Amino acid sequence: MKAQLIYNKAERVRDVLRYISRFKNSVIVIHIDDSLVDSPFYSSHIRDIAYLHEVGLRVIIVPGAKNHIDTLLKNAGLQWKEVDGIRITSEKEMSIIKMASFDMSNKIMTSLAEEHLTAVIGNWVKARGKGVINGMDFQSAGEIDKINIPALNAVLEEGFIPIFPCIGWSSNGKPYNISSINLAAQVATELKAEKLFFLTHGKQISNEEFFIPDNISVAPDGFVPAFNLEELDAFLELNENLGNFSIEKKHIINLLKIARTSCSHGVSRTHIVNGLFDGTLPCEIFSDLGSGTMIYQNNYGGIRTMEKEDIPAVLNLIRPFVEQGILLPRTEESLLQNYNEYIVYELDGGLKACAALHFYDDNQGEIAAVAVDSVCSHMGIGPKLISYLLDKAKENKLSSVFILTTQTSDWFEKLGFTLSTVDSLPAKRKEKWTKERGSKVLRIDL
Repeated sequence: MKAQLIYNKAERVRDVLRYISRFKNSVIVIHIDDSLVDSPFYSSHIRDIAYLHEVGLRVIIVPGAKNHIDTLLKNAGLQWKEVDGIRITSEKEMSIIKMASFDMSNKIMTSLAEEHLTAVIGNWVKARGKGVINGMDFQSAGEIDKINIPALNAVLEEGFIPIFPCIGWSSNGKPYNISSINLAAQVATELKAEKLFFLTHGKQISNEEFFIPDNISVAPDGFVPAFNLEELDAFLELNENLGNFSIEKKHIINLLKIARTSCSHGVSRTHIVNGLFDGTLPCEIFSDLGSGTMIYQNNYGGIRTMEKEDIPAVLNLIRPFVEQGILLPRTEESLLQNYNEYIVYELDGGLKACAALHFYDDNQGEIAAVAVDSVCSHMGIGPKLISYLLDKAKENKLSSVFILTTQTSDWFEKLGFTLSTVDSLPAKRKEKWTKERGSKVLRIDL
């Protein structure tokens, strides 16, 4: 038991080291909901951002300012309206909007200075007015026209942290209020950022709040850890057809649409994380499953053929199942002889599952050595491995596939296997079966 605990801890540390190596010098853009500035977790988030910078990630921060702007406008007795989530004010309110936006940026810059980091607030955004749309004059609301990427890269090269207020300027110096969320997405897109984070004030994607398509994995706590773009499209279609959303849910839907667009235009991954959880940023970056919801295109995880270099990792994967009596032990020599019959599931460069399909002369196949890291057990990886191997068996014209199990017959029955007999086994496999172990035989005809 102690050896297993040490192994589990070591695997988590290895994950962290692997991600540090992978993301060093990568650009990450973090949008911070301004409500978090007054939360008890704000100082922890700033400290975590400092850690990310110190291990070599190039951090850019885009603070939200909506709530602060609303408060200052109310305190000044000024009125405004919103259309499709866009604040419409006259030019005379822009002085307050600018002040609120720069207040938030200065607050974050000061907090980073307390962590001995240098941040720079810049006017890197050229903007234009939204103008009149369908008869509605959007007045001081603006659209991003251009971001000064060369100047931004120069700041990053100096080791500074750029901070973007949600203000853009026209070519003649006129300020416009722009969406900080759209700004974060466009900065990430133009820099081809590795990661775009939306650090929210309590917003999450769960099966309590939304309809989740059946093929999308849900964590035991009900939250969705990840969407690829195809899954996200299915999620959005289902919820927009069936959903009757509050303002908060509409905001999440909007974030997901922005995430989809960002990932479709060069951002490797977009993350929606709950800023009311301490440590959510490093957990999301430096672990396979993270703490929020990740949207990705196609390079996060997948099945591939096992290679010789995978043998140590596969032995580590199956060890807990051997100790529990679920799997028979394998040796490095046996894996070396048969590694071409194994597949593995690779998640962000780490092996998280394995399985094998062994072939017999009488047109039967055996699925064996099915092991999934317990951390990933809720992701539906196991059924994906079985489905992959069954397709492989069909391609090889096998008539049926069997498994031998002592503790997982219910799981295999859910996947379509039915109880069979020891006598039905190929002679070569039957001679290895023992009464002492008493494995059940389950089979699926192809």
